[in-house]
Amino acid sequence: MAETITKDNLFRTVRPGPQTKADLTDSAARAIMKAEADSREAKTQRLRQARLEMEAQRSVPVPAKCTAKKAKKFVSHRAA
Repeated sequence: MAETITKDNLFRTVRPGPQTKADLTDSAARAIMKAEADSREAKTQRLRQARLEMEAQRSVPVPAKCTAKKAKKFVSHRAA
């Protein structure tokens, strides 16, 4: 019996061609830059979390009652 022809068994799988040195260098550079960016983002998140925890632990000083200063009466020194 003949097997049914489908796109999977009719065509061979295409193997990717060998990468050029420029392609290898490009992919390596992009991987390094992505790793550095991920590391920087993780450090930023860690420092932000530590700062927020430190601010939460720090006691908030209660401002002292502000007393209004009484206005001085203006005294005129003119001779009358």
